Amino acid sequence: MFGVYLTHPQVKIDAAVAVPEWGLSDLGRERARMTSGQPWVRLLGRVISSAERKALETAMFLAEAAGVPVETDEETGENDRSATGFLPPEDFERAADRFFAHPEESYSGWERAIDAQARIARAVFYILDRHDPAIPIAFVGHGGVGTLLKCRMAGVPIARSADQLPGGGNLFAFRLADRAVTCDWTPMEIWQG
Repeated sequence: MFGVYLTHPQVKIDAAVAVPEWGLSDLGRERARMTSGQPWVRLLGRVISSAERKALETAMFLAEAAGVPVETDEETGENDRSATGFLPPEDFERAADRFFAHPEESYSGWERAIDAQARIARAVFYILDRHDPAIPIAFVGHGGVGTLLKCRMAGVPIARSADQLPGGGNLFAFRLADRAVTCDWTPMEIWQG
């Protein structure tokens, strides 16, 4: 059976609101709604989400279509960037480049990539170790830690080149039997399972 790690799609950016409290934009909600109509979503036996609003809103679309509750796990949240707060998009992209290029260093007080990778892998693997591999499962979270998890599962070094497609709302798939990545980042609404 399959597992997927899905990133929240487009958000409503508001510099006056803490990033974990950002919700989905109209486009993000529409993409999540479209994804919830895919046949593979109805096969999900569990939907695990980060506690951040944008991830939870995305997870609710999947869980409702699958007829299961959303489970949350604080340890699956995005890398901690609270030291810098909101960064304009061009500054954020430069910071993200540095985050991935120097995983053992902190960018301006951000959680280090190696620490965020250890945290997300520990949380996801803990859940998978106790999960029935015959039941499809979805993890809903964020692009940064999702990329770090994909690198760990694929056995490759942390690199920005492994990052998701622009805009968010992408997924990668893996086999539950051996956790091998079977599908690279794909827009969530077009993945066929």
